[in-house]
Amino acid sequence: MPSTPVAVRLGEPLKERMRLLAGHKNRPMHWLMREAIEQYVTREEQRETFRQETLDAWRDYQETGLHVTGEEVVTWLNSWGDEAELAAPVPHP
Repeated sequence: MPSTPVAVRLGEPLKERMRLLAGHKNRPMHWLMREAIEQYVTREEQRETFRQETLDAWRDYQETGLHVTGEEVVTWLNSWGDEAELAAPVPHP
């Protein structure tokens, strides 16, 4: 898909920092902007996914009461890599 130009207003101090960084990286400034925006959008999408999963888990707990305790999870995680590695804890009321 072809890219669409977008105007972004930047203050002079930030523009100068970007010019310097672009020079060090031997990249044009628009590459830096595109990279920064891509990373920001990806990070925010991941945060939103995590937030939605958390809300879904909370609703599920409120409906069913099923859960595992922190202690059960820590015991399970501490067994990882051992010959006697434990199975994942089973949710209970």
